[in-house]
Amino acid sequence: MSALATLLSFDTALLVAGIVALYLGAEALVEGASRLAIGLGLRAAIVGVTIVAFATTTPELFVAVLSGLGYSSDLGLGAIVGSNIANIGLVLGISALIRPMGVSTTTLRRHVPFMIAAAVALVALGMDGNLSAVDGGVLLVILVAFTGYLLYRARSAKADALGTDEIDIEDEDEVSAQLRDVVYLGLGLLLLFVGSNWLIQGGQGLLESFGFGPRFIGLTVLAFGTSLPELAASVISAVRGESEFSIGNVVGSNIYNVVAVLGILAIMVPVNVPASTISLDFPALLVFTFGVIALMLRNRDVSRLDGGILVGGYLVFFWLILP
Repeated sequence: MSALATLLSFDTALLVAGIVALYLGAEALVEGASRLAIGLGLRAAIVGVTIVAFATTTPELFVAVLSGLGYSSDLGLGAIVGSNIANIGLVLGISALIRPMGVSTTTLRRHVPFMIAAAVALVALGMDGNLSAVDGGVLLVILVAFTGYLLYRARSAKADALGTDEIDIEDEDEVSAQLRDVVYLGLGLLLLFVGSNWLIQGGQGLLESFGFGPRFIGLTVLAFGTSLPELAASVISAVRGESEFSIGNVVGSNIYNVVAVLGILAIMVPVNVPASTISLDFPALLVFTFGVIALMLRNRDVSRLDGGILVGGYLVFFWLILP
């Protein structure tokens, strides 16, 4: 089969349809989840790093779990590591190129340490060549600690803002709005499930026809496809000047990708960690993680120059993983 015929094949159509379904599903999920959360009184910064970040992580969750169960755990691991690198290099880099973003002290003190812990824990646990159910349990413990900490901070902030005598009253319009948001959530989950299957089948079939292996497929097509929701959410936030929301989305997503998605995947099936992942992908993940933190700490922002550095770094990483 010629290259042109391969590109026009059913696998290509399935891949494109999967990406579109994932994007629409994540948008519906983010819309419903964020509106519900804000309606419950959570602040935008908390919503960005928790609700929206977790919602935009659901494509990775679906792709990783379905890959591990029906295809190869290498695909799931590659999708997560590649997605985290793409979140920093592409998502945050492109957002900063659109508009420089200030970094809040809250994000640096409360959220960034968990992103470091997630990346370091993944590398440490995977250095023996596999992620076992016990390793998955360790990652889920970090998830529980992170989520519990954020809920504690959110409740404290809400109590300070409302006082102890505030009474919440819902009218019919509010109840109707909440029902609509629940419908958005359900539709989003359905699209994510269908889109994940299409993305895996189409991406694997297309790239395997060109001779690429599971690691490259996971690090590129699956990682980029599952990072589209983060890219869309962060770029829109950057255009609107909501830098705190954009950065919180990336930081939170990178935390949940590792501790939630890989934690669940490792408990469900043993995850093999290839030697190439240990020698290149893990170091790249640490370089991007600590590199972006260094850029944030320098002037408490991510400038257009920083954005260019991040995007350039991602292009170098892509060149290094080419077979």
